[in-house]
Amino acid sequence: MTDTRHDTDLPNLPAAVARPKRRWAPQFIWIIPIVAVLVGAGLAVKVILERGPTITISFKSGDGLEAGKTHVKYKDVDIGLVKTVALSADRNQVIASVELNREASDFLLEDTRFWIVRPRITASGVTGLGTLLAGPFIAVDVGESKSKRVDFVALDVPPIVTADTPGREFVLRASNLGSLDIGVPVYFRRLTVGEVVAYDLDKDGKGVSVRVFVHAPYDKYVTNDTRFWNASGVDVSLSAAGLQVQTESFVSILIGGIAFEAPSGPGSEIIPATQEKPATAAASSTPAADGAPAERAEKDAVFQLYATRSEAMKRPDAQTERFVIVFKQSVRGLSVGAPVEFRGINIGEVISIHTEFEPKLFDFVQPVEIYLYPERLRANSRTGGASLPVPKTRAERIKRDQLFIEKGFRAQLRSANLLTGQLYIGVDFFPKAPKVKFDASQFPIEIPAIPGTFDELEETGARIVKKMDLLLGNIDTLVKRLDAETVPELNQTLIEARRAMQNAENVMASDSPLQTDLRDALRELTRTAASIKTLSDSLDRQPQSLIFGKPPEESKK
Repeated sequence: MTDTRHDTDLPNLPAAVARPKRRWAPQFIWIIPIVAVLVGAGLAVKVILERGPTITISFKSGDGLEAGKTHVKYKDVDIGLVKTVALSADRNQVIASVELNREASDFLLEDTRFWIVRPRITASGVTGLGTLLAGPFIAVDVGESKSKRVDFVALDVPPIVTADTPGREFVLRASNLGSLDIGVPVYFRRLTVGEVVAYDLDKDGKGVSVRVFVHAPYDKYVTNDTRFWNASGVDVSLSAAGLQVQTESFVSILIGGIAFEAPSGPGSEIIPATQEKPATAAASSTPAADGAPAERAEKDAVFQLYATRSEAMKRPDAQTERFVIVFKQSVRGLSVGAPVEFRGINIGEVISIHTEFEPKLFDFVQPVEIYLYPERLRANSRTGGASLPVPKTRAERIKRDQLFIEKGFRAQLRSANLLTGQLYIGVDFFPKAPKVKFDASQFPIEIPAIPGTFDELEETGARIVKKMDLLLGNIDTLVKRLDAETVPELNQTLIEARRAMQNAENVMASDSPLQTDLRDALRELTRTAASIKTLSDSLDRQPQSLIFGKPPEESKK
């Protein structure tokens, strides 16, 4: 019944027919997004494959760093870009995350260096002017290590020399830095061949280490015998040799510099690094001190940095002997480093000057310690002419010193320059010098001193002054006697002489009786002369009148 009612309510509908499900077929419209997905995936894979490593660089300051704008360059070619800039956890540094190109993955070595390039004025010149318009960038200097790393600490100061610059570095030891700075030039025979690249205080604080870089091909002239000295500014020295002024160039006067040179003479030839000694030369050669060629210095070789060229070029002496000379006179003008000469040849130098008090004699003395170089006083053999060996043991040296002193070996102060007052010590043999007792137990051995030429001049001057004082005393006594005795008599004589002159003036006056009588006498003398002339004329005419007398007047007619 229920079924019948339901059937009457529903309309007549068509019956459903079941059909089998059709298989899905791709439409053409789906090709475009599929291709786009594939292209995008390929590009993503390409970017991932071509993307270089990401590194971090620590800087003390973020000045010049900007994410997305600051580039990393190697030889002015972009190799990366700064992605992020943030502070470190302790806020003491700035950490820059840098994404490098894939080609730069080989740059990430243990000794690779990074720094920020900005406009900078240094001793070597002006750099980084291009960053005034383009902005600062991070520069790279690829190292030579075999180890890899991705965390780096940037340099505070750009390096003067990069790793690819041909040449070698050397280390110089000095007691102080002086006026040197990074970038100051290094000279060889007044040519600029390198520069100072770094300096640091020694760990013990007793000196400094200066690293210099010498460019190729000039680095081949740095040998094991090379001497370096500080050529900064103007080297003015006042020594026993007088006033000396030395400088390398005008640039060294302004910013300083270092110069080097090998001592002239045997042993200054250079062996090229690529050339080996011939077997014959090696067999016949002698040590460098005896004339063998000097070898090129190795990289990072350590040298002494001398204060002046004269100090650097001093001939080294393998053996030195220490002596003391006790002077009783003033040693003003004698300084440490003054030469000790034997007949004009430098055989030593002064190393210290002191003063001591002798309680027994109640006297002050000035002991001066010196170094003597025995190799400069070699004895020649009479038979072969060869130099006899220098005494090596203490007993041999004492025996030789005793012989020298017994033969009159003495020391004296001598003037080296009268203008500067500098002194030096001269040693020589004085056979007539007073004998002294040799004390072999002393150390150092004492060389007796005798008065020098200057002291003799001083004594002579003192004697002359004493004689002059005596002479002046005698002159003073004579003057007093003159004042007491001679001067009154001289005054009386002058008074009488004045009176005599007045009388003479009175006599010589025109109206004086003497003048009148003198004129009368002259007139009479004139008349007498006229009479004599008349008589002589008469005798000339009548000479017989001298016998017969004057003829009568009528005979004249």
